[in-house]
Amino acid sequence: MSTINLDRVREVRATRPQAIREAAQTRRRGPRVAADGRLMLVAADHPARGALGVRSESRAMESRRSLLERLVEALSRPGVDGVLGSADILEDLLLLGALEGKAVFASMNRGGLLGSSFEMDDRFTAFDAETIEAMRFDGGKMLTRINPSDAGTVSTLEACGRAVSDLARRDLVAMIEPFMSERVDGRIKNDLTSDAVTLSMAIAGGLGASSAYTWLKIPVVDDMERVMEATTLPTLLLGGDPTAAPEETYAKWATAVAQPGVLGLVVGRALLYPQDGDVTQAVDTAVSLVHANVASLNAGAGE
Repeated sequence: MSTINLDRVREVRATRPQAIREAAQTRRRGPRVAADGRLMLVAADHPARGALGVRSESRAMESRRSLLERLVEALSRPGVDGVLGSADILEDLLLLGALEGKAVFASMNRGGLLGSSFEMDDRFTAFDAETIEAMRFDGGKMLTRINPSDAGTVSTLEACGRAVSDLARRDLVAMIEPFMSERVDGRIKNDLTSDAVTLSMAIAGGLGASSAYTWLKIPVVDDMERVMEATTLPTLLLGGDPTAAPEETYAKWATAVAQPGVLGLVVGRALLYPQDGDVTQAVDTAVSLVHANVASLNAGAGE
C-alpha cells in the first residue's frame, strides 16, 4: 500500500489553503478519454453521502488515511485514467500530487444522505459547474434516483437538468447516475432489473438543454446487450458494493464492458477495499477488462 504524508496535507490546509487552488491550476491534465477510446476511473465520493460501509463492515471507509493511501495506490497503477470524488477528497489528492496526468470528475449532489428521511431529495451540496471549470476538472457527476411515489424526485430532476445545462455550456461532461428507486421498510432500494435501468436511462438522457456532453453511469445488470441498445450516450459501468465473489464480479464486468457504447468502468469500493486486501491486484484486474494494451495506451496519453 502507498504511504502518504498526511501531516503535510493537514499543515497546508491550516496555513496555506490557497495551495489547493494553485495545485489545481498547475496540474498536468490527462485526456478526458484515453487513447484507445476507453476509460478506467476510481470512485471515491461515497463518504460525503454518509456511505462508509463496504460489505458487512459499516465503518470501512471511516479512516481518511486508509482511504487516501488506497486511492494513491490505485491511481499509480498503469491504465487507471482518473478519479471521481467529492471536494475534500479531490483536494487531498491534489496536495498529494496524485492527480497528475489524470482525468478528474467532481461529485455534485451529496445531500441525499444514506438512510435519511430526505434521502430521495438529492440536493446539490457539493461541486457546481463554475467551480469544476475553475479547478480545470473534466466534468461533474450527479446521482439521479427516480421514485414516482416520492415528491422529492421532482426537485432532484430539476436540479440535475440545470446542472447538465450548466456543464454543457462550459464543454464539461455531465455524468448522470440514474436509478429507478423506491422506499422499502424505511430505506431506499434501487431497482436493478433491466426494465428499470433502461427506463432510468431514458429519463436521464432527456435532462438539460443539451445532451452533447452527457454521459451515463449505470449498474451492471442482466441483459446488458439490451440495456445498451437504450442509449447513444457514452456509458460507464459502476461497481457498487462488492457483495459477490470477486471472480463472479469480474466475469460480469468483462461481459458488460464488451458491449457497444460502453466506455469503461467507474469502480470504488470493490477495488479500494477488496476481500483479500490486495488493492494493486484488484485494480490491475479491472484495468485489464477496460484496456487491452496498457503499455501502448500510456505511450499515447496526452497532457
